[in-house]
Amino acid sequence: MRNRLLWKLLLTNILPVIGVIFLVVWLAVDMLAAKYFMALMKIYDVSPSDIHQMFLTSIHHYLVWASLAALGLAFILSFLLTRRVLRPLSQMTAITKEVAAGNYSLRAEITTGDEVGQLGIAFNNMADRLGKIEQLRKTMVADVAHELRTPLTNLRGYLEALNDGVIPPSPETLQMLQQENLRLVHLVDNLQQLARADAARAYLKRENIVLADLVNQMVELHRLNFKKKEITVSTRWEDNEAQIYADRDKLLQAMQNLLDNCCKYTPRNGRVVIAVSRVREGIKVDFHNSGEGISPDDLPFIFERFFRADRSRSRDRGGAGIGLAITRELIEAHGGSVGADSVPGKTHIWFILPA
Repeated sequence: MRNRLLWKLLLTNILPVIGVIFLVVWLAVDMLAAKYFMALMKIYDVSPSDIHQMFLTSIHHYLVWASLAALGLAFILSFLLTRRVLRPLSQMTAITKEVAAGNYSLRAEITTGDEVGQLGIAFNNMADRLGKIEQLRKTMVADVAHELRTPLTNLRGYLEALNDGVIPPSPETLQMLQQENLRLVHLVDNLQQLARADAARAYLKRENIVLADLVNQMVELHRLNFKKKEITVSTRWEDNEAQIYADRDKLLQAMQNLLDNCCKYTPRNGRVVIAVSRVREGIKVDFHNSGEGISPDDLPFIFERFFRADRSRSRDRGGAGIGLAITRELIEAHGGSVGADSVPGKTHIWFILPA
């Protein structure tokens, strides 16, 4: 209660002012004006009207001075408190200008636990997040440039060599050029999928779907890939008749991305479990897989675009870092949410859809 700014303002401004006025008026009436009134009645032969006027004059005199004293005290206290309250707000205003200019290193000084202090904490968290997102954006641009430059450079080199007759146009060379071209096509397709996921909210074709059937369908489609790595896949249903109102194709795409990740990052002879359960927010689909796990530093960013926990991986091994970003966009388009948790040896990635 003492940390609430409202109570601070009330206690600092109202109580002192009321207290000062009450005390001064009390003293003026009981100790000064009233005694003066009684003394005049005993000592002097004065008419009641004159005595009454003298009493009113005395009361008015002291009330005027009491009001001036109370106003002065209220002004001083309000000025001191307002300046203290506005100090962190002024800091945040200055820091906001620095953030707008691209400087994400400054933070507001937190000295209280009231609403202004909570605002400062939220402001600092926002600045931290913006700084990390800006760094991720720069990394994303560098990654996209690298991914485009590598196959384009290879294509240019081999085409120039073929044109100059340095190397013969053999089937092996043409096949390699085709693979480089497919890498470019695949990256462009990923970017197009991400753009479509961004616009998914406007193009949802919702229908009633039994979620367990959808999961089984995707597991069967990936069964051969799991079998090649000898990965054991199992499912757990809390309610295999649970239905949701969603776009089937977009939900299939979201689950396909998650299953692709499970297959890619689960080691040989590993285990994958897909669980469907009811939670307070709706229906939760949880993808468990064994493996290295994700670093706690990387975990908050795995749903960001072009983010890869291990930047040393090639795109053939680690992907373009778009799949989870697409999944997040598609799930949030349905009003749902995504999340992840990881410990050494096990990773959980889930999404929750409103029932």
